[in-house]
Amino acid sequence: MIESLEIVKSVELLSDTATITLPSAAFNHAFEINDKLKRGDAVKIELGYDDKFVTEFEGYLKQEPNTDNGSLILNCEDGLFQFRKSLDNIELKNSSVSDVLNYVNSKIGGFTLKCDYDFKYDKFVINNATGYDVLKKIQEEAKPNIYLKGTVLHVHPQYSEIFGKVNYDFSKNIETADLKYMRVEDRKFMVTVESKGPDGKVIKEESGTTGGDKMTIKVSGVTDKASLKKLATEALATKSYTGYEGTFTGWLVPYCDAGYQVKLVDEDYKDKTGNYYVLEVKTNFSKSGGVRTIKIGKKLSDG
Repeated sequence: MIESLEIVKSVELLSDTATITLPSAAFNHAFEINDKLKRGDAVKIELGYDDKFVTEFEGYLKQEPNTDNGSLILNCEDGLFQFRKSLDNIELKNSSVSDVLNYVNSKIGGFTLKCDYDFKYDKFVINNATGYDVLKKIQEEAKPNIYLKGTVLHVHPQYSEIFGKVNYDFSKNIETADLKYMRVEDRKFMVTVESKGPDGKVIKEESGTTGGDKMTIKVSGVTDKASLKKLATEALATKSYTGYEGTFTGWLVPYCDAGYQVKLVDEDYKDKTGNYYVLEVKTNFSKSGGVRTIKIGKKLSDG
């Protein structure tokens, strides 16, 4: 009875999400599920062919079902939904990312932390915020990969973990591609990271070369120049490489997830074959079948 569903998994976004679309009626009878489903109900999505299913998503119903254009829409969020609890207002001084998140875990309850991301705040202000808001602020500013496995909150630098490997061939299992191949000498970037000191003056660190595209990242509560420089250098590394950038679309098989290493095989131009980090996978499923749209990040190695 599913009309369609979309699952979005991304290392650039804090939460993985799923949207399930159901018909509002079947056999001339309206679906009466609003009294059966509520915010916080557990959700599990499995997809596959020939009774071979893969768990594509686990999480919670983010809100009660709503109706749009004659359909029932279920909006779901992964396990980080559990962090949507209010925290007391507090100012944490001279705190690392680990210090802040250990505090959040202590207030949410039931979670431990595994963090190898080195980033330091002079002060971190929590004001009328949930635990989820704190995670989102850290993810947006410091750019780590944040995810939940069981009751362990993981925080790691992007590109530091490879969750799986998969091969795609332009002549076999890539349906469409919106990819551009560029050489490193043509990728000129200047990354600037800015923060404000206690006196209101802007502190900034830069990495890259002039004469090309510019990227500015703004963070708050950080005056440690080493942290700012590290963030600029890491951001630049995601842009400066010889290889493809963009997205391509394959089918439900093979399975691919954010944080995977994908090998792009080009039989016509073998020198362009290489291994890339997957930033995002958008999986769509309907009566027409299943497809995955895959966004790649920097090149990890040659083919």
